[in-house]
Amino acid sequence: MNIELKNQNGDNIGTVDIDENVFDVPLNKSLIHQVIVSYQANQRQGTASTKTRAQVSGGGRKPWIQKHTGRARQGSIRSPQWRHGGVVFGPHPRDFRQKINKRNRRDALRCILSERVRAGGLICIDSFSELDGKTKSMVSLLSQLQITGSCLIVTEHSSPNVYQSGKNVPKVWTLPVNQINANEIISKKTVVITKDALLSAQELLSSDIVRGLNKIANAERKG
Repeated sequence: MNIELKNQNGDNIGTVDIDENVFDVPLNKSLIHQVIVSYQANQRQGTASTKTRAQVSGGGRKPWIQKHTGRARQGSIRSPQWRHGGVVFGPHPRDFRQKINKRNRRDALRCILSERVRAGGLICIDSFSELDGKTKSMVSLLSQLQITGSCLIVTEHSSPNVYQSGKNVPKVWTLPVNQINANEIISKKTVVITKDALLSAQELLSSDIVRGLNKIANAERKG
């Protein structure tokens, strides 16, 4: 399976051979949904907190006697119905994290990358050498590649010039290939990745398949 390789002027300069087991797998919507929900849940801080009537300061004395005042009976000025009183059923610190196996996360990543390839939303480029850290260079590159919507720029390693060039451009994010995930890719219309980063991603994602096949073969031999 091949995809086009472009230069920084948007011209086709060849093709890149990619693995069908990584970039041409069937879409699994339920798996993708599970992974995206877990990723977003893991981003939640869970630090919202309110005080109950037991935690609010004050209110140790009964405001007035139980009877003969003509007013409703009250036991504390920190009851929920009082101003500055405690909160009933309010939020408290909690952990929203959801555990997802590494294999499932990478299977979801393969599904989404395959969809991007099929839809023409993955552009492979030879390098980002013309990005010099200025916003102007990133705008020029996106114009040459005819990209107008949201975009994810993927490099093989962390690149200060690529980051500086894209940080002020709306709807443009930059990541090294070892930090890409299903949520980042599915939320962007186009993915622009260098050839080296693409091959690194392919090596990483295909190694899981090899390990999985080896486990199945070992289990069959033992059985």
